Amino acid sequence: MTMTSRERWLAVLDGRKPDRVPMDYWATGEVTQRLLRDLNCADMDALYARLHIDAPEAIGAPRTVQGHPSDGQANLWGVRTREVRYEGGSYHETAAHPLGAMTTVEQIHAWPWPSADDHDYGAFAAQVKRLSGRRPVRCGGYEPFLLYCQMRGMEQAMMDLILEPAIAEAILGHLSEYHYALNGRMWEIADGKVDLMYLAEDLGSQTGLLMGLEQIRRFILPNQKRMADLARQHGIHIFYHTDGAARDVVADLITVSGIEILNPIQWRCPGMEREGLVRDFAGRVAFHGAVDNQYTLPFGSVEEVRAEVLDNLRIFPPHRYILAPCHNIQPVSPTENIVAMYETGWEHGRL
Repeated sequence: MTMTSRERWLAVLDGRKPDRVPMDYWATGEVTQRLLRDLNCADMDALYARLHIDAPEAIGAPRTVQGHPSDGQANLWGVRTREVRYEGGSYHETAAHPLGAMTTVEQIHAWPWPSADDHDYGAFAAQVKRLSGRRPVRCGGYEPFLLYCQMRGMEQAMMDLILEPAIAEAILGHLSEYHYALNGRMWEIADGKVDLMYLAEDLGSQTGLLMGLEQIRRFILPNQKRMADLARQHGIHIFYHTDGAARDVVADLITVSGIEILNPIQWRCPGMEREGLVRDFAGRVAFHGAVDNQYTLPFGSVEEVRAEVLDNLRIFPPHRYILAPCHNIQPVSPTENIVAMYETGWEHGRL
């Protein structure tokens, strides 16, 4: 029997066999526009149908307050960004760190923090009513240390975990309270319609953890567990994103944070070898991604892309895998390689 995209995802999350391996889509805006043009697709629905993609439908309460009272040109966190252009597109990087010069917990608490009240929950309720029911629904996110680094500066943020733990706990506490309140209100309004939440923290570099396991266990995991527990109260599954060589913390993410899907599986990084992850964790977590976008998708041949997809389909248990790139596909990746990834998954991923 042919399943809907939502049914495929839920089968994987439940450890049941779907009709085929689900396939997700992560890409920059420039790549998406190129694919729409190259594949003659009028919109995202047409693109997903053309490539047999099962991407979740993302919903969220729109912000009613866009800026920050301390700086009219900053975002709601007081962070300014600047556009950086490169061949093929652009991205925004942090240009100023509003908490960077603060030295006391009192200064942190006095900062004008955003409120969960600054969102349009009526508009969100209207989004919920328009859901088709055919695609999985993702709602709510939590990636506080990324925001921490933007507000404090990455170097200072890392030093805080060792030298200024009280400041670290104060900032992370404010970030947690905001997201806990926002997510909780959305999930109550959605009333069982949400399937996934996005829980994340980039804990790995190309070679190992970005911070010590002791710091992760003290500053990161407790609030992740609190957020995941809230999601589970609403019947929501935990999708978890961490880049890089994060092998040393995967067990903690499963047992403490309670993650159910691990993304993106950068298998060329030490410790992230696919066979080892399957051996140690396949019975406890599903795997998402694992099509390399540092070499294979941008610089490999079509044949290499096909071979890597086939490797993933062979290595990962079919009821524990969602095929996807191992991060946003970048403009340097040729259209033919992207198409080869999805066409190979479609041809060989049927169960």
